[in-house]
Amino acid sequence: MGRGPFSFTPFKSNEFHGGYGSIQGEDVVLQREHTFSSTMELNTHEDQSQKQQRSFDFDHVTSEEFNFESVQPPKKFSFQETKGQKDKQVLPSSLASLELLSNYGRRFNKIGTQNIRCSVETCFSPQKLSTEEIIRVAGARYLQHSTQWHHDLCIPMHPYGMSLGVLSEEENRGVELAQFLLAAAERVGCQQFERASMLLSHLLWNSSGGGGSPVERVVFHFSQALLERIKRETSGKVTLNKCVKNEEREMIEKLRLDTNMALTCHEKIPFNQVMQFAGVQAIVEHVAFQTRIHLINLDIGCGVQCTALMQALAERHERQVELLKITAIGLQGKTRLEETGKRLVSFAESLNLPFLYKIVFVRSITEIKAEQFGIEDNEAVAVYSPYMLRTMVSDFVSLEHLMRVMRKIRPTIMIVLELEAKHNSPSFVNRFIEALFFYAAFFDCIDTCMKQDYECRMRLEGILSEGIRNIVAMEDGERRVRDVKIDVWRRFFARYSMVETAFSESSLYQANLVTKKFECGNFCTVERNGKCLILGWKGATIHSISAWKFL
Repeated sequence: MGRGPFSFTPFKSNEFHGGYGSIQGEDVVLQREHTFSSTMELNTHEDQSQKQQRSFDFDHVTSEEFNFESVQPPKKFSFQETKGQKDKQVLPSSLASLELLSNYGRRFNKIGTQNIRCSVETCFSPQKLSTEEIIRVAGARYLQHSTQWHHDLCIPMHPYGMSLGVLSEEENRGVELAQFLLAAAERVGCQQFERASMLLSHLLWNSSGGGGSPVERVVFHFSQALLERIKRETSGKVTLNKCVKNEEREMIEKLRLDTNMALTCHEKIPFNQVMQFAGVQAIVEHVAFQTRIHLINLDIGCGVQCTALMQALAERHERQVELLKITAIGLQGKTRLEETGKRLVSFAESLNLPFLYKIVFVRSITEIKAEQFGIEDNEAVAVYSPYMLRTMVSDFVSLEHLMRVMRKIRPTIMIVLELEAKHNSPSFVNRFIEALFFYAAFFDCIDTCMKQDYECRMRLEGILSEGIRNIVAMEDGERRVRDVKIDVWRRFFARYSMVETAFSESSLYQANLVTKKFECGNFCTVERNGKCLILGWKGATIHSISAWKFL
């Protein structure tokens, strides 16, 4: 997705217990006959000593994620991928990276080469499979029968001659399409573009970007991205839209201009409000004894996080707020930022809350200076970063500059929202597999939550499609947005003397209460990962929210 979810309406804290307040005081390995290359990260069947050893092997882990040596100072830190790497292995072991599929098989009950049908029936019947689970079944079958894809160019209309009888017709169709997609990705990774193009033609003919099941739409968007990658590789130039800008960001900005549609997106999807509540709650707790508060919002959008904070502070009975200042950083959309400011001023007046709004408008993150924020000695500063840092992983100069400015400001608390995904591998196929499962869960969420809102769903899925394109079709500097998981962010933040602070039990409890207001809320999970919160959908992790202080 783009920089982040879409949050636009004030959160009604009084609907939940206590409102905002301050606090004082058995893994399965999918077996196959072939061996896989040593480049794969296998997390299954490790003994305790192996896990402990790997937990300290930061150089090995981050060499793929960020390519840095742990002994280097921050100025030597680089997020750039290793250039020039191509997946040119020889079939049938060309998709060594598909061993990642075995790590996604943990929900299956001892799936081996003979019992996929039994395990699917045991684990999932009679419930309908989620989109991600269908991809899991397809991955298991692909690993089991992959040699049958390597003998000739024929396209089996029913892969391996048998469907899974325990699944519905729609689910079997989804499994078949996903298997074709995996086969196409394998051939693209080996630069067997003619074979891949045949498979992609079949996929695009039998899937749709608008109608059909969420599996069909996922397959359609990934197929389009693979086709663009082939055109880039074979023509030596960009044949579709040039990636000179962050296309995800552009689409999000357009959505934000359509207030009604943006409100629908916010109201229907639970993640936005859950993270908004948890983040605001953490800020309120850390400024509980302060009367002059300054919030720096790195991507204010329509200001919904701000209205939630304003409500919480206005309801404070002790230590009433003398002044709330909000500073928005703007790289584009100055008019929209000004309109957001007008709405916030009006809202503050309705709450009788002393308020000041300011915009720091810059052409580049590297132009930001601490002095521009006008921070006073008696202010408690909080920073809110919703999906901002992921846009700078490929531009480390800007990311490093921003972190140095934040360190100079030394906020009381910094709230960071990011996608909990691993989309920064230098290996194309690794990225493809990780992205396929991640976006399958995301499409499933949107489909479940927005069944009756076709236009809104299409707009959101269009943004997700740009994310897929960024991961699958692009390489090196073309990739404008890159996602890494919370463990990598922790190692990165540690280099700037940042320490993570835990969310309170109240934050976690009430974040879970937020999910209950949604009809689909039972599919949304909120769990702790160390001191941060991880939000998931039907068992698949989607978002992280963490809180940080500077030493």
